[in-house]
Amino acid sequence: MSDTESGAGHVQGTDDADYLSKRQLKTGTAGWVLLAGLGVSYVISGDYSGWNFGLAEGGFGGLAIAAVIIAAMYVAMVLGMAEMSSALPATGGGYTFARRALGTWGGMATGTAVLIEYAIAPAAIATFIGAYVESLGLFGITDGWWVYLAAYALFIGIHLAGVGEALKVMFVITAIALVGLIIFALAAIGDFSVANLTDITPTDAAGAGPWLPYGYLGIWAAIPFAIWFFLAVEGVPLAAEEAKDPAHNVPRGIIAAMSVLVVTCVLVLLLVPGVGGADAMKESGNPLVEALGDGGAHTVVNYIGLAGLIASFFSIIYAYSRQLFALSRAGYLPKSLSVTNSRKAPTLALIVPGIIGFLLSLTGQGAMLLNMAVFGAALSYVLMMLSHIVLRVREPEMDRPYRTPGGVVTTGFALTIAVLAVIATFLVDVRAAGGCLIVFALFMAYFGAYSRRRLVFASADEEFAAIADAEKGLS
Repeated sequence: MSDTESGAGHVQGTDDADYLSKRQLKTGTAGWVLLAGLGVSYVISGDYSGWNFGLAEGGFGGLAIAAVIIAAMYVAMVLGMAEMSSALPATGGGYTFARRALGTWGGMATGTAVLIEYAIAPAAIATFIGAYVESLGLFGITDGWWVYLAAYALFIGIHLAGVGEALKVMFVITAIALVGLIIFALAAIGDFSVANLTDITPTDAAGAGPWLPYGYLGIWAAIPFAIWFFLAVEGVPLAAEEAKDPAHNVPRGIIAAMSVLVVTCVLVLLLVPGVGGADAMKESGNPLVEALGDGGAHTVVNYIGLAGLIASFFSIIYAYSRQLFALSRAGYLPKSLSVTNSRKAPTLALIVPGIIGFLLSLTGQGAMLLNMAVFGAALSYVLMMLSHIVLRVREPEMDRPYRTPGGVVTTGFALTIAVLAVIATFLVDVRAAGGCLIVFALFMAYFGAYSRRRLVFASADEEFAAIADAEKGLS
C-alpha cells in the first residue's frame, strides 16, 4: 500500500481486490416510493411517543411554536440534502457530503455526530416500546429489559438477512403505523377541546401564561422534543448505494417522506393534548393510548402504536449500520466493522451499535436518551448545512440533478436553527448532552491520532473527494 497526501491527512490506497469485495452492499433494491417509506419509517415512532415530553418544557404553546420552527428547519434541510444526495449518491449520506466540502476532519465529525444520533435513538425507542407492551399487559411483562433485548435481537437478525427483505418489512410496518394514526384521529377528534391545551399551571417565568406556562425560554427548551417529530428523516441518503437511480430517487424519496411527516406532526400535536390534556400527557410513555382512555380504539391504537415504534426502531438500525459501514469502509473507524456477509449486510456494523444501544436502554430513561440522540442529530445538521453552502460557493459547476430552491439562503436558515437546537439540548439535560460531547471528542481524538493516516482511497466517499481534488488541479 502507498500513502498519498490528500486534504487534512494521508489517504491510503489499496491494491487488495478482496478489500472492497468483502464490503459490497446489494445495489438497485429501492425505488423512490420505498425510499419515502424508509424516511417515514425512521420517524414514525416520534408521533407515538417522546415528543410529548416537550409539554413539560414549554407547555402546548411553547412546543407548538418550537414545532413550527423545527418543521421549517427540516423542510429547508431536506431540500439541501436532496441536492447533495443527487450530486453525491453514496452510503455515507451526510458524512459523504461533509467529506467533499469540509475535508477528512469535517467528514469524520459529521459521520460521528450521525452515528451518535442513530446509535442512541433506538435505545430511546426501545424504552417507549416497553411502555406500550406493558400497557397492553402482554405476557405479564412488567420489566422492560426483556422487551429491549428481544427487539434488538429480532430486528438485527432480520437486517442480517439482507436489505431487500428489511426494506420491504419496514414499508409494511410503516403503512400499518400510518393507519394507526388515522384511527387515532377519527376516534379522538370528537373529544377535542381547546381548554385541554392550556391546562398546565403557569409558572412565574418571563412571558409565562396559559399558552406558554414555562415562559419564553420554554420554547427553546422544547426544541429537542419538537425535533423528535422528524429526527432521522435525513437518513434516506444512507440508502443511496442500494437504490435504483439514486441521483433522482433519493431526492424524491426524502421530499415525499418529509411531506407526510409534516401532516402527522400537526395531527398528533393538536389532538393528543387537545383530548387527553397537556398536563396529563407531558410525562406519558404512550400518549396516544392514554389520550383515548378506555374503549376499542384505545386497544387498537395501542397495538398499532407498538407497530409504529417498531418501524422506527427497525429502520434506524438500518441507518446506523450504513453510517458505520461507510465510516469503516473508508478507514475512519476500524475496517473490520464494514465486512458484509453473504447477503450483503454489514454484520458487525449491525451488531456492535446494537449491543451499545441495548445497554443504554437499560437506563429506562427515554427522555434522557431522546435528548442525547437529538444532540448528535442537531450537530450533524449544522455540519451538513455548512457543507451545502461550501459546495455551492466552491463548486458551482458540480453536476446537480436536483437543485435546492433558494440555494444557500434555504440551507443558511436551517444551519441557524440547528445551532440553536444544539444549545437547546444543554438546556434540557446538560449532563446527557455533555456526555455526548465527550464521546464525540473521543472519536475525533481517535481519528486525529490514528485513522486519518489510514484512510482507504478506493472507497466511494474518498473517490468523490479525489475527483474533486483532481478537478481543482486541472482548473
